[in-house]
Amino acid sequence: MAAGKLAENIMHFARVLRAAGLPIGSDRVIDALKALEAAGIERREDFYWTLAAVFLSKREQQELFDQAFHIFWRDPQLLERVMSLLLPPIDGRAGQDERGKASRRLADALRPTQEQPQGEEQQQEIDGDAIPASSQSELLQHADFESMSGAELAQAKKLIARLRLPIPEVRTRRFHADTHGTGVDLRATLRASLRGGAQIIALKRRSRISRHPPLVVLCDISGSMSRYSRMFLHFLHAITNDRDRVHTLVFGTRLTNITRHLRNRDVDIAMNRVTDAIQDWAGGTRIGTCLTEFNRKWSRRLLGQNAVVLLISDGLDRDLGAGLGAEMERLHKSCRKLVWLNPLLRYDGFQPRPSGVRAMLPHVDAFLPVHNIESLVDLARELEHGKWQRRPGKIAA
Repeated sequence: MAAGKLAENIMHFARVLRAAGLPIGSDRVIDALKALEAAGIERREDFYWTLAAVFLSKREQQELFDQAFHIFWRDPQLLERVMSLLLPPIDGRAGQDERGKASRRLADALRPTQEQPQGEEQQQEIDGDAIPASSQSELLQHADFESMSGAELAQAKKLIARLRLPIPEVRTRRFHADTHGTGVDLRATLRASLRGGAQIIALKRRSRISRHPPLVVLCDISGSMSRYSRMFLHFLHAITNDRDRVHTLVFGTRLTNITRHLRNRDVDIAMNRVTDAIQDWAGGTRIGTCLTEFNRKWSRRLLGQNAVVLLISDGLDRDLGAGLGAEMERLHKSCRKLVWLNPLLRYDGFQPRPSGVRAMLPHVDAFLPVHNIESLVDLARELEHGKWQRRPGKIAA
């Protein structure tokens, strides 16, 4: 096989794995080509384990990788497995194991997109109506984004588009005229007395202006966060078009501001522009470096007026947390509230063992899981009913 053809096939194989839910970026494709050049492709077993060593990062991904490898590289003995994967999936999630979830994602990734006959489409609509809409919505709210099929992801995006973040208003330093205000506006009172000429001067009153604080979102788009970050971007699109002063920046190995792209009302156009703007999607993670760039270039213009910061990341840093604690401390002191959303908290036995997580955790006001629709609803409750008192010792960025 020619080198160019092999590189093209490896790239397409990585796309299939990424569509099925594995966090594989362009950096791993390059590493796979270098590893194959060193190990050789004469033996199929060496070829399999070389790709597995590069593409796999968790033990539970082994089954999905094994299925994808044999199907993509056309093993003739697995024709029956291919046919079983392409059967229509059964609705409902009760009692579904990890192997079933992997098979559904792989089937969605390999199934070609084609128009269905009119009769078949009507039959699917009838079957869908047989299940109560409330039950489907409840199942989707508790389903993990990583284990959803393509159809479930499409339905989840529709539900996410209706979510909002009711952040309470805060009082600013500015005042406005208010007849029922508690403060006296001496300047307006003296101005009125000069025009009226009356012996009794009517006091003019004022009150502070209250408005929603700015919302700044820093979203991790590295390989380990790829499937979650795509859903979060749909959520951020809905928030950006619902209220003003929402700023979204994404980071992997570099920092990218995508705020103006998310302001487009059409979600498909917005997502396409976001994809074109991001150069390091599903790659590595350099959290400390990206936070340093944010604190130096963006903090002054975005974190004023009691801004709230949402940091969406799993905390897995390629630089092993070098300089991360100091940058998190500066970010924490520059905003009103810093909320860290981590999909790894969905595991009951989660422990902050990675060095990046340990460096970040002391500098956040709230540490919440975010892996399904229900967790996004819990986030809205936290922001609505959380404590918003100003912390002492805040410094300017």
